[in-house]
Amino acid sequence: MSEPYDMWRCPITNCGYTYDPDRGDRKGKIPKGTSFESLPDTWVCPICGGSKDKFVRMVEPPA
Repeated sequence: MSEPYDMWRCPITNCGYTYDPDRGDRKGKIPKGTSFESLPDTWVCPICGGSKDKFVRMVEPPA
């Protein structure tokens, strides 16, 4: 599993999907190892369809 600061959560009500780069997104045909920042701008949450800009980083990266 990725470090928490590499994972992004969709905070849209009743969703809570977490994008983990170690898993990618099979539904969206995103291969394992793809960072959130490298996802295409057209990528959406596979659960609720929320756009990439709706996601928030789970924790801030270490300084």
